[in-house]
Amino acid sequence: MNIASVIEHTNVSPTITVNEIDRLAEEAITFNLFGICVPPFWVKRAKRELGNLEITLVSVVGFPFGYQMTETKLDEAKRAMDNGADEIDWVWNISSFKTGLPWTKIELAKASRLIHDQQKIIKVIIETSYLSNEEIMAACKICSDAGADFVKTSTGFSDGSATVEDVHLMRKNLPETVGIKASGGIKTFAQAKQLLDAGADRIGTSSGVLIVKEQVND
Repeated sequence: MNIASVIEHTNVSPTITVNEIDRLAEEAITFNLFGICVPPFWVKRAKRELGNLEITLVSVVGFPFGYQMTETKLDEAKRAMDNGADEIDWVWNISSFKTGLPWTKIELAKASRLIHDQQKIIKVIIETSYLSNEEIMAACKICSDAGADFVKTSTGFSDGSATVEDVHLMRKNLPETVGIKASGGIKTFAQAKQLLDAGADRIGTSSGVLIVKEQVND
């Protein structure tokens, strides 16, 4: 497969500048990447740089810990979509999940309804490195039941990286209609290919250009 077609070229660094946003868009265009993922503040700028090209614009909500009030996260998602985001990577409330509160699923259902009403895509970040295998399995069920289109491994801000084992476990516990976005510490073509072989459908990485170049030279 052409790896570029599943790469979400990402920069959500706290020190990102407008020049880096413009470079992210330029590289996505040059290398025909699936999309770019940017912080909410820069969505409007990124949309302007991408224009009407068929490159998906992704932004994050509740980043990076997910424990903001639900109303705040819903407003953040709405503003991102109004500014041009095609997909929302929603950091779920792991604090609520770890506590065992039903609100975890309620929030995701509210998010899915809002985002789907705009004909957009919601990807839920569950932060697998903080979860046991049993918790990953439970998380997959909650996300799929609440209407998630994808489940994503990580924000990239946790201690761990996306692993083949976690992606494989997620694939076994998600319906075929729910995709997987592997993200966190993915730096090489070999890593990306292993994760795709394990069941991932998308790759979120700040090394998108390097990975595409490695495939070309492979």
